[in-house]
Amino acid sequence: MNRTIVALATPPGIGGLAVIRISGDDAIEIADKVFKGKKPLKECSTHTIHYGNIESQGFIIDKITASIFREPHSYTGENVVEFGCHGGQLVAEQIINLLLDVGAHFAGPGEFTRRAFLNGKLDLAQVEAVADIIHSNTVAGVKTAARQLNGNFTKRLKDLRTELLDIAGLLELELDFSDEGIELIPKEKIKEKIIKAIDFSNKLADSYLSSEIMRSGFFVGIVGYPNSGKSTLFNRLIEKDRAIVSPIPGTTRDYLEESLFIKGITIRLFDTAGLRSTSDIIEIEGIKIVDSILKQSNLILVINDITYGREHSDSLINKISLKHPTTKILIAHNKIDLTNFNFDDTDTEIFISAFKNIGLENLKYRIYDIAKNSIERESDILINQRHANLLKQASLSLSTALESLNNNMENEFIAIDIRKAVKILGELTGETWNEEVLDHIFSRFCIGK
Repeated sequence: MNRTIVALATPPGIGGLAVIRISGDDAIEIADKVFKGKKPLKECSTHTIHYGNIESQGFIIDKITASIFREPHSYTGENVVEFGCHGGQLVAEQIINLLLDVGAHFAGPGEFTRRAFLNGKLDLAQVEAVADIIHSNTVAGVKTAARQLNGNFTKRLKDLRTELLDIAGLLELELDFSDEGIELIPKEKIKEKIIKAIDFSNKLADSYLSSEIMRSGFFVGIVGYPNSGKSTLFNRLIEKDRAIVSPIPGTTRDYLEESLFIKGITIRLFDTAGLRSTSDIIEIEGIKIVDSILKQSNLILVINDITYGREHSDSLINKISLKHPTTKILIAHNKIDLTNFNFDDTDTEIFISAFKNIGLENLKYRIYDIAKNSIERESDILINQRHANLLKQASLSLSTALESLNNNMENEFIAIDIRKAVKILGELTGETWNEEVLDHIFSRFCIGK
C-alpha cells in the first residue's frame, strides 16, 4: 500500500460537481504539485477545505476546492485529499491525468475501501455494507446496510464469538480437574448457549432471500400463453410502450425488463415469450430463456386469457409449480372486459383488463404487498452468498458440538467444534481472511470507492 492512488469518486459524465479522491502517504505532496491556493496544502490542517486553481503549464484547468484529511483520521486511514471540481468528463480526466503525471497511480476497483479494511477503519461486514448502500434497490435495503455499516451486526457477532470462546475455554479448563469431577459451567447452560448460537446462525442464513430482494429488487416473471395480454399488461404497468403488442402469436421472442418503484421497493418486471409448441427457431430460444427468468423470480405472474375460461392456464400453472415449487404464483385473469361474469379477487387470483386499464392498480399493490411481506423481518445485515455459506458452516459445527454434548463425549471434542464455529464466524467480519476472499468482495466495487 505504498502507492498513492487516485480516481474519480463520483459517477462519470455531465453533472454539477465531480470529486477526485487521492489517498496514500504522498497524497498531500502530490496534490500540491497541481493545486494553487493561498498556501500549500502541506501547511493546512486536517479536515479543512481550501479554494484554489488546478494549473498546468501556466494555464488554469479549473477552479476547485481541496479537502484535506490527514492520517489516521480519514476514510482509508491514510492521508487523503479530495478535489471538488466542475462536473464533466473532460475536466475530471484532465485533473486525474495531471495527478498521474506527478506521481499518483490509478486506483483499482474498491481500492480505497480495501485500504480502509486493511488499516482497521472498517471490518468486512462494514465493507460489504458500503457496497450494499451503493447498490441497494429498496429503502429497507439502504437502511439495513446503514445499520450494518454502523457496526450493529459486528457487535452482536463479536459478543457471540466471545461467549462461545468462553465456553470452549471453560470446557478445556475442566479437563485439568477431571479427576476431581469439578464442573466449571453446567452442561445445561452450555447446551442452552449452543442452541441459541445455532438459532442465530440459521435465522440469518435463512434471511438471504429477503436480503437479495432488498439489495437487487423484487423480481416478477410475467408468463402465459401467446396473446394472453402479457405485453399489453407490461406496457400498462410501466406506463410506456416498451413491448411490441400484436395479435400475431409469438411476437415476444426474447424478454424485456423494466422497473417500478412502489413505496420504497423496486419491482423488476420481466415480460417473457409466450409459452407454446412452435417450430420457429428464434421463438424456441425465447421460450428457453423463460425458465432461466423464472428461476430467479421472487413471484411468477401468470396471465390467463379469461375469455377461454378460468381454468384455461391450469396445465401451464401446474408445470410451473412442479419446476418452481418454492416460488409464489399469482394468476391475473385478463380481458374481463370481454366477459359478462363478475369475479372477486382472491389471495392467488386477481381479475383485470390490461387493455381497458381495469384492476391494474389493485395488481400493482398486490405485487407490492407480496414483496413487502418477503422483506418484513429486517435484520442488522444484508446477507449475501458468502455470509449464508459461512453461517451454515458455523451452524453445522455447533450442531456437531451439541450432539457431542448430548452423547456425553469428552470436553475436548465439544470444544474443538465450538472453536471451529468461532473461526468461521470470524470470517464474516474479517478477523480471519485471505487475498482470494478480499479479491472476490472488492470485485463488486466500482473504481473510486
